[in-house]
Amino acid sequence: MPTAVLVDYIDAHRDRFGVEPICEVLSSGGTKIAPSTYYAAKTRPASARAIRDAELVPVIRQVHTDNLGVYGARKVHAEVNRQGTLVARCTVERLMKAEGLAGIRRDKTRKTTLSEGAETKRPEDLVKRQFLAQAPNQLWVADLTYVRTHSGWVYAAFVLDVFSRMVLGWQVSTSLRTDLALDGLDMGLWARQRAGQDVTGLTHHSDRGVQYRAIRYTQRLAEAEAVASVGSKGDSYDNAMAEAFNSLFKAECIRNPAMRPSGGWKSVGDVEIAVAEYIDWFNHRRLHGEIGLIPPAEFEANHWASLTTEHYPETPVPAAVGSK
Repeated sequence: MPTAVLVDYIDAHRDRFGVEPICEVLSSGGTKIAPSTYYAAKTRPASARAIRDAELVPVIRQVHTDNLGVYGARKVHAEVNRQGTLVARCTVERLMKAEGLAGIRRDKTRKTTLSEGAETKRPEDLVKRQFLAQAPNQLWVADLTYVRTHSGWVYAAFVLDVFSRMVLGWQVSTSLRTDLALDGLDMGLWARQRAGQDVTGLTHHSDRGVQYRAIRYTQRLAEAEAVASVGSKGDSYDNAMAEAFNSLFKAECIRNPAMRPSGGWKSVGDVEIAVAEYIDWFNHRRLHGEIGLIPPAEFEANHWASLTTEHYPETPVPAAVGSK
């Protein structure tokens, strides 16, 4: 057994039993430690590693807490370094393990797709499982998921931009009605319009759910000059990115003790508040591995800034007259 562990054990019981008796009992049981060894360990100055660890642990704990307790070592390491504390990933892994900190686990989610009763003909699958975009507003994905509350099922609709993974629109309701999905779409369109962005030619991809094939939904896409795309097969792979977000949402928000109210979700009001808080964190602070471990809002800001620099390069400052 490491000496440090024995020293901690003796510290915890020395006031009651005394150092020498504890050492005798431990030694008689096969765990040998002399009182002189204990006293030498207590007077020995802390190592540079121990001092560094003591400085890092509060930082790591704070990053883990600030991010809803969902980050594993990879993202904690990235965020600690983003904040200006340079540390190796292996060190973060070691300290998180010692502190009992871990990322949150994702489970499979239940499907909410109902294709019977669709009001419009199913559009062609324009994505074919290739969830790729070179800029914002080229490809959006949409899907629904569910939450059990004390007052019954609550449903949530989300719209994401494939380029940045940003959640553009969302809505929560106690019914799987058309307005649930349509409100989420309208929020996304409004957000882009407010930012002065053009969505003409956008491909909007979803599963075969009746909400996305309702007349009002397809009309709203047509008004925005967007093209509808629907997965050709009735499985999660045809809308994989939206399904992956639903899985994250259920793990990081709904099942997460840091987000869930004590006693569980009581009503749609509880879920609405939590979703608003979660989406704000997801878009502006959560690190996404697929886009270089930065938040979606930062990723999009970098994209627009790069276009500005490309089209309007900095004008060189003329040299002063007579200078060389």
